[in-house]
Amino acid sequence: MSWPPKSPSGLIGAEIAGYQVECELGRGGMAVVYRARDLRLGRTVALKLLAPEFTRNDAFRRRFAQESRVAAAIDHPNIVPVFEAGETDGILYIAMCYVPGQDLRALIDQEGPLPVPAALRITAQLASALDAAHARELVHRDVKPANVMVAKGVDSDHPEHVYLTDFGLAKKSLSLTGFTTAGEFVGTLDYVAPERIAGRPVDGRSDLYSLACVVHEMLAGAPPFRRADQLELLWAHQYDPPPALGERRPDIPAALDEVLARALAKAPDDRYDSCLEFVGALRDAVAGSVPRLRTPTVVDRVPPPEPPSWARPFLT
Repeated sequence: MSWPPKSPSGLIGAEIAGYQVECELGRGGMAVVYRARDLRLGRTVALKLLAPEFTRNDAFRRRFAQESRVAAAIDHPNIVPVFEAGETDGILYIAMCYVPGQDLRALIDQEGPLPVPAALRITAQLASALDAAHARELVHRDVKPANVMVAKGVDSDHPEHVYLTDFGLAKKSLSLTGFTTAGEFVGTLDYVAPERIAGRPVDGRSDLYSLACVVHEMLAGAPPFRRADQLELLWAHQYDPPPALGERRPDIPAALDEVLARALAKAPDDRYDSCLEFVGALRDAVAGSVPRLRTPTVVDRVPPPEPPSWARPFLT
């Protein structure tokens, strides 16, 4: 099997580990994701194929098998279920639940900055998924808009249902940094936590930092740090303060900047203890920014009459 496929149609129709490839859904540096048909159960799945160089790494293969089992064991409504993971013809694969809809990356590119209520709804679902993973000591390490699927919700109060994907490559060791043994960085630089760049141990608060970067992008239309050079971007994550949301979105409550600043703190100990605590702070900041005013009445809208001429000397 050639890798990577030279075109999206390169594997269309092929049968891989009992799955018949139908179309390409997306690709990145480590893998290509296809929509495929499970020939045994007759269901549609998302089939992720990893590049062969990872298969040739024995340590990666063992970790991949272990972590795929851990990811598959997480039963959460906002985590894409993993059906199967294995190896065939020198290619590692993961079969996941197929989620119709678009990812958050495409949604932001299409719509631009999202309304605050929509951003909070999406964040709350992602936070719940991440905290469930962290309870099992599973750190995602690549929280980004492209790994967030946004499907149609159940009603007007819940217009979207969010799924966090790519748990098959998450890491179950709190001592792992952001780099592989070959020195290759795992993750996306726009959303990477400072401790991972510095090679320090990571835990769920690293995912919290990445989630805060995603929240910033949902509200401002761009991640907090944008630099022309990758080294400058890594420096910014470690040392530069995040920009205020008001620079791109003047209608955003100023209190949200304080919440994001804490979630984006350079030291993990200075951040929130959990992703849901971060969501609670976001909601409090939005609620606290709305003044509780009495509803205007007709009397409020009618200007008071001018005082009579004889009374004016007493009013000055």
